[in-house]
Amino acid sequence: MSPFRVLTDLVGTYGYPGVALLVGVEGFGVPAPGQSAIVLAAGYAAHGRLSVVGVAATAFLAAVLGDSIGYLIGRYGGRRLVLRHGRRLGLGPERFARLEGVMSRQGPKLVAAARFVDGLRQFNGVVAGTTGMPWRRFVTYNALGAAAWVGLWTAGGYLAGDHLRTLLVDLHRFAWYLIAAAVVLTLAYLGRRLTRRADRVR
Repeated sequence: MSPFRVLTDLVGTYGYPGVALLVGVEGFGVPAPGQSAIVLAAGYAAHGRLSVVGVAATAFLAAVLGDSIGYLIGRYGGRRLVLRHGRRLGLGPERFARLEGVMSRQGPKLVAAARFVDGLRQFNGVVAGTTGMPWRRFVTYNALGAAAWVGLWTAGGYLAGDHLRTLLVDLHRFAWYLIAAAVVLTLAYLGRRLTRRADRVR
């Protein structure tokens, strides 16, 4: 059975709970097609099978709740794991301290923007909790990012109407290109920072 058929059956059979499950579990690291579930459910709403407002509200609440669970996992489990076994994971004390510094300065922007990047979206909350971002700040910017993300894909799915299958196939096809672009941009950003730091040291 194709992934599209599994997704169609889950959202088509269970409606809002199916959307909530796929979007929610994606928020704490489980590889689930939450984004595609929103698009599909919004397409059903365009045909009167669901309410577009209900789809958006369900997806938003599930996204915020899922990331919040990820935050708690990072805050009460991930941090202890990194401090104890970080070197084995390639994240020693110095590197972890730098990561904490980046999250302290740029955390809110990263939390809001991570929602739109595959890979970052799934571990957004875990990283924020592990690095000790204040809970209130995380929830605020996570909610802002989730609102924009849900609004974009709900509107896209609703307007797509009968072209849902083609849209979802294209979404999966180009997802890897988006991930590759995000990795390249991240590496370029880190390389630029390291170059500037080396120049300052000289």
